[in-house]
Amino acid sequence: MPRGSFYDIGDGGPLRVELQSVDGRDFTMLRPFAYRSADFAEPWVIPDDLATFSTDLASVPKIFTWLVPRAGIFTPAALLHDAHVGGHYRGPRIERIESDQIFREAMIVLGTGRVRAWMMWAAVVMATMWTSRRWGWRLPLVGVLATIGTLGTLSTLDLLGVTSLLPWLGQQHLWTDLLIGAGAAIVIPALLSLTWGRLWAAGAITGIAFAFLLHVTVLLAVLTALYLLAERLVSGPRAAREGRAPASPPAH
Repeated sequence: MPRGSFYDIGDGGPLRVELQSVDGRDFTMLRPFAYRSADFAEPWVIPDDLATFSTDLASVPKIFTWLVPRAGIFTPAALLHDAHVGGHYRGPRIERIESDQIFREAMIVLGTGRVRAWMMWAAVVMATMWTSRRWGWRLPLVGVLATIGTLGTLSTLDLLGVTSLLPWLGQQHLWTDLLIGAGAAIVIPALLSLTWGRLWAAGAITGIAFAFLLHVTVLLAVLTALYLLAERLVSGPRAAREGRAPASPPAH
């Protein structure tokens, strides 16, 4: 059952989202809206000031937009999360880690698939852990990613016959090794996620997703770098940074 609801702050009717592009990447809101969660007595109104609030929608790195686009059915939840994180809201004051949970709840309320909602929640939890400057959160975050990245690299080299450092690989047929590797990509991140304490679910999702998407991520990162290099050489530095062709010169 949905645990919250969005509504228009003007007339209390259905949610209406009106955005205006600033530069093609950032947007301002033209109309505020509200979100009420079953866990809080009062709703949140966002933004508290239309003139000072801007958003980049869902903050998704370019190489992952094939999996999670910047905008979609979850956009109101992304606006709510941006307002919470930036303090641009009226309503109950909450910590950033709570705003991450509200983000997940709001996405599900909007009809976002639960797998995507939990993956996006895990992503914002990672950002919260890193920006918190709490080493009790930063070290487990770096430790999990570094461990999985190292094991993923060694597994690849093992399967290719370059090394034989992992005892559970390289001793069987290829398909057996692949199945064992897939099992390890689930079990090992799940165990490592326990180092995240009460955020273990985010750790498990992050670790398992990273383990399975490691090679895809590396490939896309290389292709993106090659594209940006080509764009820089052909169109100039600014176009490469923006990922689009330079603007036409003004007419005389």
